[in-house]
Amino acid sequence: MSIRAASLRPGPLGPFAALLLAGCAVGPNFHSPPAPAVSGYARTPLPATTAASDVHGGAAQTFVSGLDIPGEWWTLFHSPALDRLIADALKANPSLAAAEAALREANENVYAAQGGFFPDVTASFQAERQAFSPAEFGASTGKSSTFNLVTPTLSVSYPLDVFGGVRRQVESYAATAEYERFELEAAYLTLTSNVVVAAIDEASLRGQIAATNDIIRIESAQLNVVQQQFELGAVAKSEVLSQQATLAATRASLPGLEKQLSQTRDQLTALLGRYPSQEPEATFELADLSLPQQLPLSLPSALVAERPDVRAADATLHAASANIGVAIANELPQFTISGEVGSMALGFSSLFTPATTIWSIAGGVATTVFDGGTLLHKKRAAVAAFQEAAAQYRSTVISAFQNVADALHALESDANALAAQVAAEQSAAASLDLARRQFALGAISYPTLLNAETTYEQARINLVQAEATRFSDTAGLFQALGGGWWHRTDVTEAAVGTPDRIWLPGEDPQH
Repeated sequence: MSIRAASLRPGPLGPFAALLLAGCAVGPNFHSPPAPAVSGYARTPLPATTAASDVHGGAAQTFVSGLDIPGEWWTLFHSPALDRLIADALKANPSLAAAEAALREANENVYAAQGGFFPDVTASFQAERQAFSPAEFGASTGKSSTFNLVTPTLSVSYPLDVFGGVRRQVESYAATAEYERFELEAAYLTLTSNVVVAAIDEASLRGQIAATNDIIRIESAQLNVVQQQFELGAVAKSEVLSQQATLAATRASLPGLEKQLSQTRDQLTALLGRYPSQEPEATFELADLSLPQQLPLSLPSALVAERPDVRAADATLHAASANIGVAIANELPQFTISGEVGSMALGFSSLFTPATTIWSIAGGVATTVFDGGTLLHKKRAAVAAFQEAAAQYRSTVISAFQNVADALHALESDANALAAQVAAEQSAAASLDLARRQFALGAISYPTLLNAETTYEQARINLVQAEATRFSDTAGLFQALGGGWWHRTDVTEAAVGTPDRIWLPGEDPQH
């Protein structure tokens, strides 16, 4: 089912509901706030293309204004293992099941509220066997008599929605269901983004661990050289101790990285809806991921329609608007039509004959004369709730624009940082290689070599982190732009709920 089709359906009302909803209802008619009148995400235009580096994940990224976002945006990283993991998460993550149940509950509340558009019809049946004494009528003699009394009745009560209170209530429930729908969309977006970022974090940590192990091998080899030189009397014992301390410090950094890797794997397993002992077999390396080079950039005027959190805030504002109408309608007179028809007979054989027919019809109007200001203050509370929702909506929109701006600035800075780290790593590697040769010839002191080793060690780690950050912030941009939820087809029919069908004249009961 297309995600667009997951919005609230008219349910059991059919044309009758359309007629009612077209009538007059007190309170404000809701209109979504217009998109902010801004033309960009920064005071000065951002570069259309980022810097490039000659390293994995260093390709230039181009921002294409108005480019549509695919529903399965994570496939742009070209990792089949990641695609499979996200598919598993979408099937088994309990937060999605909870969000779908919340949407189903909200829709069922709408369908229940729609019952207020129809009369309340109640059927009853009463059968009595009764004996009475002539003394009840003042007679002093005679036997008591026994008779049966059978009374089937059909009662109809119809509160007339003259001022649209029921319509506004249904409108409020429908807006709440729309809110839950976009909360579900936000849950999908958050889950998929978290899986992607967790996979990138794992790849980053594996890269840092590999770099650290390489450095440990280098420093171990250097320790052997220093020990040999010490045995030959070429260096002092202090230099051997310094190299041992450096190697020990590097080895000490390894358990922390391994701990982070284990915790990241646990997080990834939990996102899949599994227990830690059910860890997935797939592992991730940065080399397994491709950096998307063409990035979409939503127009500012379209962002409010593409962000699930903004759409949810809009639905909350709509519900608050409808609740004002409900509060106003409750202050006005309430009109009711009721009727009853049935039969009262002394036996089943004479039921429904003209002589046994009973019926009544009544109309009523009720209005509150005095309630201590309860209804007035409820209306004022509804107005205040609308004002609160309006402020929260504006705050959500501002945060949405901030998220996109932050992601764009991050990607620009990430590309520059990666280029700088590539240059730093290359320079540090060349410097270390030269320092080793000079130290072997006795041209430099051991502290100079130690500084070159430390610089190279940090450059290797920084390069891996810079590569991973670029991948993570790319995923962050897709999340900030809404993740293309409008293209997804993974929302189930069960999340919408099932309205009852009431067949009205002109409708085909088979459809």
